[in-house]
Amino acid sequence: MSSNGSSKSAATKLAETILDGARESESTQSHKRSAPKLLTVGVLTVSDTRTLENDEGGRLISHFLESAGHSVRERIIVRDERELISQSAREILALDGVQALLVTGGTGLSARDQTTEGIETLYDASIPGYGELFRMLSFQEIGASAMLSRASAGRCGKQIIMTMPGSPAGVRLAMERLIIPELAHLVHHAGS
Repeated sequence: MSSNGSSKSAATKLAETILDGARESESTQSHKRSAPKLLTVGVLTVSDTRTLENDEGGRLISHFLESAGHSVRERIIVRDERELISQSAREILALDGVQALLVTGGTGLSARDQTTEGIETLYDASIPGYGELFRMLSFQEIGASAMLSRASAGRCGKQIIMTMPGSPAGVRLAMERLIIPELAHLVHHAGS
């Protein structure tokens, strides 16, 4: 508890005020209205140990997408190896109708975490605000160790790629606070 009896820090309260009180411009509202309502998305889990049966991160992503009315075109798991990650991402992006690729796992700082290296080479343009916002929101939940996350997003041609940690808490944070609210808007801009 803080000295004023509140369980939230001043920084957390400020961040919540900024996010909750943010006003979208008329232009942003117009873009969101013209954005596709239903998306076709690929899901890629990067892990040396997960299977489709115990891949909680990939399952959560699929659940959030389907709950929002989007469809999951493909969901696969690939080992945490740079070339395999890049190749698998390209294969999913090449599938008919796929507008976005969501990647979970391998975004940490250990030498074994290769998602960032495997995915960012595919970006034609990066979307730095996504990673910045993810780390800010994560900081509110876990503190300074949020800086170890290398979650990122970018545009690849007319498609969006977004990465996030493999932990269920990290997936939930990214999906609830950032991806579900903005994915269609991002896809709209990527296809413009």
